Amino acid sequence: MNRRPFSFLGPRLGWLVTALLAGLAVTGCVQLNQFVAPTPPGVMQEWRSLVDELRVFERRMGFRDTKNFASLAEDLVSYPYCGRASNRRLPYSYQDAAIEWPEVKTETECRAVGPDMDVYFGHVEAWGEIGTPVTQAMLAGTLDRFIYLVIHEDCHDQFDLPYGIEEPICDVLTHRAMAQFSSERFRWYALENRAIKRYARIQSRHVGTTITHYERIAALYRRFERGEISHDSLLQVRARLLARAEQALNFPRGQLNNLGLANYMTYSRHYPLLERVIDALGTDLAGTVEFFRLVDARKPSAEALMKQLGVSNRKDVRFLEAYEAAIIRITLELAAERGIATN
Repeated sequence: MNRRPFSFLGPRLGWLVTALLAGLAVTGCVQLNQFVAPTPPGVMQEWRSLVDELRVFERRMGFRDTKNFASLAEDLVSYPYCGRASNRRLPYSYQDAAIEWPEVKTETECRAVGPDMDVYFGHVEAWGEIGTPVTQAMLAGTLDRFIYLVIHEDCHDQFDLPYGIEEPICDVLTHRAMAQFSSERFRWYALENRAIKRYARIQSRHVGTTITHYERIAALYRRFERGEISHDSLLQVRARLLARAEQALNFPRGQLNNLGLANYMTYSRHYPLLERVIDALGTDLAGTVEFFRLVDARKPSAEALMKQLGVSNRKDVRFLEAYEAAIIRITLELAAERGIATN
Protein backbone atom coordinates (compact mmCIF):
# COMPACT_ATOMS: atom_id res chain seq x y z
CA MET A 1 0.00 0.00 0.00
CA ASN A 2 1.02 3.63 -0.21
CA ARG A 3 3.07 5.05 2.61
CA ARG A 4 0.50 7.49 3.93
CA PRO A 5 -3.00 6.15 4.55
CA PHE A 6 -4.87 9.44 4.67
CA SER A 7 -4.43 13.15 5.16
CA PHE A 8 -5.59 15.37 7.98
CA LEU A 9 -9.16 16.39 7.25
CA GLY A 10 -9.83 20.06 7.82
CA PRO A 11 -13.04 22.08 8.23
CA ARG A 12 -15.27 22.46 5.21
CA LEU A 13 -15.90 25.99 3.99
CA GLY A 14 -18.05 27.20 1.06
CA TRP A 15 -16.63 26.74 -2.45
CA LEU A 16 -15.09 30.03 -3.64
CA VAL A 17 -14.52 29.15 -7.28
CA THR A 18 -16.53 31.94 -8.82
CA ALA A 19 -14.80 34.71 -6.91
CA LEU A 20 -11.39 33.15 -7.48
CA LEU A 21 -11.74 32.89 -11.24
CA ALA A 22 -13.12 36.37 -11.61
CA GLY A 23 -10.37 37.78 -9.39
CA LEU A 24 -12.95 39.68 -7.36
CA ALA A 25 -12.27 41.26 -3.99
CA VAL A 26 -15.25 40.31 -1.85
CA THR A 27 -16.15 42.60 0.99
CA GLY A 28 -18.91 42.86 3.55
CA CYS A 29 -20.79 40.13 5.37
CA VAL A 30 -21.02 37.43 2.71
CA GLN A 31 -22.23 34.00 3.71
CA LEU A 32 -19.79 31.29 2.61
CA ASN A 33 -22.58 29.01 1.44
CA GLN A 34 -23.64 31.60 -1.19
CA PHE A 35 -20.77 30.36 -3.36
CA VAL A 36 -21.82 27.30 -5.35
CA ALA A 37 -19.40 25.16 -7.35
CA PRO A 38 -19.92 24.82 -11.10
CA THR A 39 -20.04 21.29 -12.52
CA PRO A 40 -16.59 19.70 -12.95
CA PRO A 41 -16.45 20.18 -16.79
CA GLY A 42 -17.01 23.88 -16.24
CA VAL A 43 -13.97 24.28 -14.01
CA MET A 44 -11.49 21.87 -15.63
CA GLN A 45 -9.41 24.49 -17.39
CA GLU A 46 -9.76 26.98 -14.53
CA TRP A 47 -8.40 24.49 -12.00
CA ARG A 48 -5.53 23.74 -14.33
CA SER A 49 -4.78 27.46 -14.24
CA LEU A 50 -4.89 27.47 -10.45
CA VAL A 51 -2.52 24.50 -10.29
CA ASP A 52 -0.22 26.34 -12.71
CA GLU A 53 -0.25 29.37 -10.40
CA LEU A 54 0.59 27.18 -7.42
CA ARG A 55 3.41 25.53 -9.38
CA VAL A 56 5.00 28.92 -10.06
CA PHE A 57 4.73 29.74 -6.36
CA GLU A 58 6.16 26.35 -5.38
CA ARG A 59 9.19 26.84 -7.63
CA ARG A 60 9.91 30.07 -5.77
CA MET A 61 9.74 27.98 -2.59
CA GLY A 62 12.47 25.76 -3.99
CA PHE A 63 10.17 22.84 -4.76
CA ARG A 64 11.15 20.52 -7.58
CA ASP A 65 8.35 19.84 -10.08
CA THR A 66 6.24 16.76 -9.37
CA LYS A 67 3.91 14.56 -11.42
CA ASN A 68 0.99 15.31 -9.12
CA PHE A 69 -2.19 17.07 -10.31
CA ALA A 70 -1.15 17.02 -13.98
CA SER A 71 -4.56 15.76 -15.11
CA LEU A 72 -8.20 15.55 -14.08
CA ALA A 73 -9.50 12.11 -13.18
CA GLU A 74 -12.96 11.95 -14.73
CA ASP A 75 -13.84 8.62 -13.09
CA LEU A 76 -11.97 8.86 -9.77
CA VAL A 77 -13.85 10.52 -6.93
CA SER A 78 -11.35 9.81 -4.14
CA TYR A 79 -9.09 7.13 -2.66
CA PRO A 80 -10.62 4.74 -0.09
CA TYR A 81 -8.61 3.73 2.95
CA CYS A 82 -9.18 1.05 5.58
CA GLY A 83 -7.35 0.71 8.86
CA ARG A 84 -7.72 -2.01 11.48
CA ALA A 85 -6.07 -2.46 14.88
CA SER A 86 -6.75 -4.13 18.20
CA ASN A 87 -8.43 -1.84 20.73
CA ARG A 88 -6.09 -3.29 23.37
CA ARG A 89 -3.25 -1.04 22.26
CA LEU A 90 -2.86 2.61 21.25
CA PRO A 91 -0.69 2.79 18.10
CA TYR A 92 2.26 5.19 18.01
CA SER A 93 1.50 6.55 14.54
CA TYR A 94 -0.08 5.45 11.27
CA GLN A 95 3.17 3.59 10.50
CA ASP A 96 2.90 1.40 13.62
CA ALA A 97 2.92 -2.33 12.85
CA ALA A 98 -0.09 -2.62 15.16
CA ILE A 99 -2.21 -1.18 12.34
CA GLU A 100 -3.19 -3.22 9.31
CA TRP A 101 -4.02 -1.25 6.14
CA PRO A 102 -5.75 -3.81 3.88
CA GLU A 103 -6.51 -3.00 0.25
CA VAL A 104 -10.31 -2.99 0.44
CA LYS A 105 -12.68 -0.56 -1.22
CA THR A 106 -15.88 -0.75 0.82
CA GLU A 107 -16.73 -0.06 4.43
CA THR A 108 -18.48 -3.43 4.69
CA GLU A 109 -15.26 -5.23 3.77
CA CYS A 110 -13.26 -3.06 6.13
CA ARG A 111 -15.53 -3.76 9.10
CA ALA A 112 -15.54 -7.55 8.64
CA VAL A 113 -13.49 -8.08 11.82
CA GLY A 114 -13.98 -9.18 15.41
CA PRO A 115 -15.40 -7.07 18.29
CA ASP A 116 -12.00 -6.21 19.80
CA MET A 117 -10.86 -4.36 16.70
CA ASP A 118 -10.94 -0.64 15.93
CA VAL A 119 -11.80 0.13 12.31
CA TYR A 120 -11.24 3.36 10.44
CA PHE A 121 -12.71 3.62 6.94
CA GLY A 122 -12.98 6.67 4.74
CA HIS A 123 -11.82 8.43 1.59
CA VAL A 124 -9.09 10.95 0.91
CA GLU A 125 -9.11 13.39 -2.00
CA ALA A 126 -5.46 13.04 -3.05
CA TRP A 127 -2.47 10.81 -2.42
CA GLY A 128 1.07 12.11 -2.82
CA GLU A 129 4.09 10.37 -4.29
CA ILE A 130 2.04 8.41 -6.83
CA GLY A 131 1.49 11.16 -9.40
CA THR A 132 -2.02 11.75 -8.06
CA PRO A 133 -4.44 13.48 -10.44
CA VAL A 134 -6.95 16.16 -9.52
CA THR A 135 -9.89 14.08 -8.30
CA GLN A 136 -13.60 14.79 -8.37
CA ALA A 137 -13.51 15.11 -4.56
CA MET A 138 -10.96 17.92 -4.87
CA LEU A 139 -13.22 19.80 -7.28
CA ALA A 140 -16.21 19.27 -4.99
CA GLY A 141 -14.30 20.47 -1.94
CA THR A 142 -13.20 23.95 -0.96
CA LEU A 143 -10.64 26.43 -2.22
CA ASP A 144 -8.58 26.34 0.98
CA ARG A 145 -8.60 22.53 1.04
CA PHE A 146 -7.61 22.36 -2.64
CA ILE A 147 -4.62 24.65 -2.09
CA TYR A 148 -3.61 22.71 1.02
CA LEU A 149 -3.69 19.40 -0.85
CA VAL A 150 -1.62 20.60 -3.80
CA ILE A 151 1.16 22.13 -1.69
CA HIS A 152 1.19 19.41 0.99
CA GLU A 153 1.27 16.47 -1.43
CA ASP A 154 3.91 18.17 -3.59
CA CYS A 155 5.94 18.74 -0.42
CA HIS A 156 6.18 14.98 0.14
CA ASP A 157 7.97 14.65 -3.19
CA GLN A 158 10.74 16.98 -1.96
CA PHE A 159 12.06 14.84 0.92
CA ASP A 160 12.73 11.25 1.95
CA LEU A 161 12.32 11.58 5.69
CA PRO A 162 10.43 9.35 8.14
CA TYR A 163 6.75 10.21 7.98
CA GLY A 164 6.58 11.19 11.64
CA ILE A 165 8.92 14.03 10.64
CA GLU A 166 7.90 14.67 7.05
CA GLU A 167 4.19 15.08 7.80
CA PRO A 168 4.66 17.92 10.32
CA ILE A 169 7.36 19.60 8.19
CA CYS A 170 5.05 19.56 5.19
CA ASP A 171 2.10 20.73 7.28
CA VAL A 172 3.98 23.71 8.74
CA LEU A 173 5.45 24.58 5.34
CA THR A 174 2.04 24.26 3.70
CA HIS A 175 0.34 26.46 6.29
CA ARG A 176 3.00 29.14 5.83
CA ALA A 177 2.88 28.83 2.05
CA MET A 178 -0.92 29.04 1.96
CA ALA A 179 -0.85 32.30 3.90
CA GLN A 180 1.86 33.78 1.69
CA PHE A 181 0.21 32.68 -1.55
CA SER A 182 -3.11 34.07 -0.36
CA SER A 183 -1.58 37.44 0.56
CA GLU A 184 -0.05 37.71 -2.91
CA ARG A 185 -3.10 36.45 -4.79
CA PHE A 186 -5.95 38.23 -2.98
CA ARG A 187 -6.67 41.57 -1.32
CA TRP A 188 -6.35 41.48 2.47
CA TYR A 189 -10.11 41.89 2.95
CA ALA A 190 -11.11 39.29 0.33
CA LEU A 191 -13.20 36.36 1.51
CA GLU A 192 -10.77 33.94 -0.15
CA ASN A 193 -7.84 35.39 1.77
CA ARG A 194 -9.64 35.12 5.09
CA ALA A 195 -10.83 31.56 4.41
CA ILE A 196 -7.39 30.27 3.37
CA LYS A 197 -5.64 31.81 6.36
CA ARG A 198 -8.35 30.62 8.72
CA TYR A 199 -7.86 27.05 7.48
CA ALA A 200 -4.13 27.22 8.25
CA ARG A 201 -4.74 28.72 11.72
CA ILE A 202 -7.32 26.10 12.68
CA GLN A 203 -5.12 23.19 11.62
CA SER A 204 -2.20 24.60 13.59
CA ARG A 205 -4.38 24.99 16.71
CA HIS A 206 -5.60 21.40 16.40
CA VAL A 207 -2.04 20.17 16.91
CA GLY A 208 -1.87 21.00 20.61
CA THR A 209 -5.34 19.59 21.19
CA THR A 210 -4.41 16.34 19.47
CA ILE A 211 -1.24 15.95 21.55
CA THR A 212 -3.09 16.60 24.81
CA HIS A 213 -5.81 14.03 24.17
CA TYR A 214 -3.44 11.42 22.75
CA GLU A 215 -1.29 11.66 25.89
CA ARG A 216 -4.35 11.25 28.13
CA ILE A 217 -5.40 8.10 26.32
CA ALA A 218 -1.79 6.82 26.23
CA ALA A 219 -1.69 7.18 30.04
CA LEU A 220 -4.90 5.12 30.25
CA TYR A 221 -3.35 2.38 28.11
CA ARG A 222 -0.26 2.31 30.32
CA ARG A 223 -2.56 1.56 33.28
CA PHE A 224 -4.13 -1.26 31.28
CA GLU A 225 -0.72 -2.69 30.36
CA ARG A 226 0.27 -2.68 34.06
CA GLY A 227 -2.87 -4.67 34.89
CA GLU A 228 -4.44 -1.85 36.94
CA ILE A 229 -7.72 -1.83 34.98
CA SER A 230 -9.70 -4.43 33.04
CA HIS A 231 -10.32 -4.39 29.30
CA ASP A 232 -13.96 -3.42 29.87
CA SER A 233 -12.91 -0.51 32.11
CA LEU A 234 -10.33 0.52 29.54
CA LEU A 235 -12.96 0.78 26.81
CA GLN A 236 -15.44 2.61 29.05
CA VAL A 237 -12.95 5.29 30.09
CA ARG A 238 -11.51 5.49 26.59
CA ALA A 239 -14.97 6.20 25.17
CA ARG A 240 -15.30 9.23 27.48
CA LEU A 241 -11.81 10.50 26.60
CA LEU A 242 -12.43 10.08 22.88
CA ALA A 243 -15.73 11.96 23.19
CA ARG A 244 -13.90 14.87 24.84
CA ALA A 245 -11.28 14.81 22.07
CA GLU A 246 -14.01 14.87 19.40
CA GLN A 247 -15.64 17.85 21.08
CA ALA A 248 -12.33 19.72 21.38
CA LEU A 249 -11.46 19.04 17.73
CA ASN A 250 -15.00 19.74 16.52
CA PHE A 251 -15.34 16.22 15.08
CA PRO A 252 -18.65 14.34 14.72
CA ARG A 253 -19.52 12.13 17.68
CA GLY A 254 -18.18 8.61 17.24
CA GLN A 255 -15.64 9.48 14.56
CA LEU A 256 -12.49 9.02 16.64
CA ASN A 257 -10.89 5.81 17.76
CA ASN A 258 -7.30 4.68 18.31
CA LEU A 259 -6.52 4.62 14.59
CA GLY A 260 -7.77 8.12 13.91
CA LEU A 261 -5.94 9.47 16.94
CA ALA A 262 -2.69 7.74 15.92
CA ASN A 263 -3.03 9.16 12.41
CA TYR A 264 -3.49 12.72 13.64
CA MET A 265 -0.64 12.25 16.09
CA THR A 266 1.68 11.42 13.17
CA TYR A 267 1.14 15.00 11.97
CA SER A 268 1.18 16.52 15.45
CA ARG A 269 3.84 14.87 17.65
CA HIS A 270 6.83 16.88 16.36
CA TYR A 271 4.85 19.81 14.90
CA PRO A 272 5.50 22.28 17.77
CA LEU A 273 9.29 21.83 17.70
CA LEU A 274 9.51 21.87 13.90
CA GLU A 275 7.26 24.92 13.82
CA ARG A 276 9.70 26.73 16.12
CA VAL A 277 12.58 25.80 13.83
CA ILE A 278 10.73 26.92 10.72
CA ASP A 279 9.64 30.18 12.34
CA ALA A 280 13.24 30.81 13.45
CA LEU A 281 14.39 30.33 9.86
CA GLY A 282 12.24 33.31 8.88
CA THR A 283 9.86 34.01 6.02
CA ASP A 284 12.18 32.73 3.29
CA LEU A 285 10.36 29.53 2.37
CA ALA A 286 13.01 28.54 -0.19
CA GLY A 287 15.64 28.77 2.54
CA THR A 288 13.50 26.58 4.79
CA VAL A 289 13.10 23.94 2.07
CA GLU A 290 16.86 23.94 1.50
CA PHE A 291 17.47 23.62 5.26
CA PHE A 292 15.40 20.43 5.46
CA ARG A 293 17.04 19.07 2.32
CA LEU A 294 20.31 19.31 4.25
CA VAL A 295 18.67 17.54 7.20
CA ASP A 296 17.52 14.86 4.75
CA ALA A 297 21.07 14.48 3.40
CA ARG A 298 22.48 14.03 6.92
CA LYS A 299 19.93 11.49 8.13
CA PRO A 300 21.35 8.18 9.38
CA SER A 301 21.00 4.94 7.50
CA ALA A 302 17.71 3.30 8.38
CA GLU A 303 19.26 -0.13 7.88
CA ALA A 304 22.17 0.64 10.21
CA LEU A 305 19.80 1.97 12.87
CA MET A 306 17.61 -1.12 12.63
CA LYS A 307 20.67 -3.34 13.01
CA GLN A 308 21.79 -1.31 16.03
CA LEU A 309 18.36 -1.68 17.63
CA GLY A 310 18.07 -5.35 16.76
CA VAL A 311 14.79 -4.93 14.85
CA SER A 312 13.86 -6.23 11.42
CA ASN A 313 10.57 -4.40 10.79
CA ARG A 314 10.53 -0.76 9.72
CA LYS A 315 7.16 -0.44 11.44
CA ASP A 316 8.56 -1.52 14.81
CA VAL A 317 7.80 1.31 17.26
CA ARG A 318 11.34 1.16 18.65
CA PHE A 319 12.68 1.97 15.19
CA LEU A 320 10.05 4.64 14.48
CA GLU A 321 10.83 6.47 17.72
CA ALA A 322 14.62 6.19 17.30
CA TYR A 323 14.61 7.27 13.65
CA GLU A 324 12.42 10.30 14.36
CA ALA A 325 14.58 11.23 17.37
CA ALA A 326 17.69 11.05 15.19
CA ILE A 327 16.18 13.43 12.62
CA ILE A 328 15.13 15.86 15.35
CA ARG A 329 18.68 15.80 16.76
CA ILE A 330 20.15 16.52 13.31
CA THR A 331 17.65 19.35 12.80
CA LEU A 332 18.64 21.03 16.07
CA GLU A 333 22.36 20.50 15.38
CA LEU A 334 22.08 22.12 11.95
CA ALA A 335 20.10 25.01 13.41
CA ALA A 336 22.79 25.50 16.08
CA GLU A 337 25.51 25.49 13.40
CA ARG A 338 23.69 28.35 11.70
CA GLY A 339 23.18 30.25 14.93
CA ILE A 340 19.43 29.79 14.80
CA ALA A 341 17.74 29.88 18.23
CA THR A 342 14.93 27.34 18.45
CA ASN A 343 13.92 27.65 22.14
